[in-house]
Amino acid sequence: MERSTSRQSRKKVVAVVGGGLVGALNACFFAKRGFDVELFESREDIRRAKIVKGRSINLALSHRGRQALKHIGLEEKIVAQGIPMHARMIHSLNGKQSPIPYGRKGQYILSVDRANLNKELLTAAETYPNTKMNFDHKLQDWNAETGLMTFARLDGSKEQVKADLIVGCDGAFSAVRKQFLRRSRFDYSQTYIPHGYMELTMLPINGEFAMKPNYLHIWPRNTFMMIALPNLDKTFTCTLFMPFEDFEKITTGDEVIEFFQKYFPDTIPLIGADTLQRDYFRLPAQAMVSVKCNPYHIGDACVLMGDAAHAVVPFYGQGMNAGFEDCIVFDEIMDQFNEDFSAVLPEYTRVRVPDDHAIADLAMYNYIEMRAHVNSKWFLFRKYVDNILYFFMPKTIIPLYTMVTFTRTRYHEAVKRWHWQNKVINRGLLLSAVGAVLGSSYLLIKNPPDINKLIVSAEKMWDRLVALRTL
Repeated sequence: MERSTSRQSRKKVVAVVGGGLVGALNACFFAKRGFDVELFESREDIRRAKIVKGRSINLALSHRGRQALKHIGLEEKIVAQGIPMHARMIHSLNGKQSPIPYGRKGQYILSVDRANLNKELLTAAETYPNTKMNFDHKLQDWNAETGLMTFARLDGSKEQVKADLIVGCDGAFSAVRKQFLRRSRFDYSQTYIPHGYMELTMLPINGEFAMKPNYLHIWPRNTFMMIALPNLDKTFTCTLFMPFEDFEKITTGDEVIEFFQKYFPDTIPLIGADTLQRDYFRLPAQAMVSVKCNPYHIGDACVLMGDAAHAVVPFYGQGMNAGFEDCIVFDEIMDQFNEDFSAVLPEYTRVRVPDDHAIADLAMYNYIEMRAHVNSKWFLFRKYVDNILYFFMPKTIIPLYTMVTFTRTRYHEAVKRWHWQNKVINRGLLLSAVGAVLGSSYLLIKNPPDINKLIVSAEKMWDRLVALRTL
């Protein structure tokens, strides 16, 4: 069966493949411009599904994502449904909790529910009269020259649809991207990290959050870690990240409790031993993949966005935010080139590829920071120095996390600036240390201390210590 989406006196037809977060948002962006938009999703409508399949790692919404939501008038509504997290709360092995603020006072990221956000975006897209939603449509193939797409339906039938522009927003294992792989000069790589993740639930205690809710809680254990994000129903979603081989070593409920007693002892009374054992064996540990490719477009016929173009591991909290920013960047370039797809698509690739590759690398780096560096006194000292310098020189020294999370500084430019700042600050600290040593040496040489007085002072101190011990 073939149907044409052609209409009289219309703008071009845009087919958005993928009804997840970035696909639904993109449908809103294109519909707002007046294009005839058709959204295709392989799953059923999640707003009517009894069980929502797919990933459930909580999302951290920050500035880039909020700007995209603001563009379609959804920012305030989504922010009201999120929980502000002002800092990381580090849980040491002995139970001590230490907050590390994300930024200045008043700056925070938001813990938001993935499924709820997806539903809100689909509903927003559906409000445009020039948008048509097509669920249970699984893309099988498409043709870059003709724009003809073939979809498989649940009943076994096939449907063919033509579009002027195909927007691939169908995730890390994109069906749209398969066509790119058949063409020459397309760079593609995917990397699975050796760590997996497993989700556990921390229920409310006496109707209230089991921990302080306005933090992203982290239990860093050097080679692995656990994090917890708050939910509106006063639960916490705890996610354990560690090597697959370590997951596989734990095979019984007793071993689960023994493992948590050794590495996360403060969580056992909060999660509950029974809940912990049940959740641990409910599903196997899930894999995490990082995807890079280039270019993001084929001629003026197709463009990739979101995870289809740049899936990242979740450790910088920028996967969704980067995907949402894709929509803004594309929209800005549409203004710049007067909606001429032949100019817009190559410019989008030129602008966006270096940024998306940069955030993919940063996400990998941040896993090491979250599970290991936050335990380092040098790391905490440098954080303190960075924040002090940022306070006095806000236009010269800007912490990397601030640039990435609280501004729309291009990702690759943020990385370049971060490397420059590190070089300047480290040299400054080294020169200060050398200067302090030389200055102290000069004062000692110029004004040598009386050795006899030092000996007398030491003797007096020893007598006092002996007296204290005899009390």
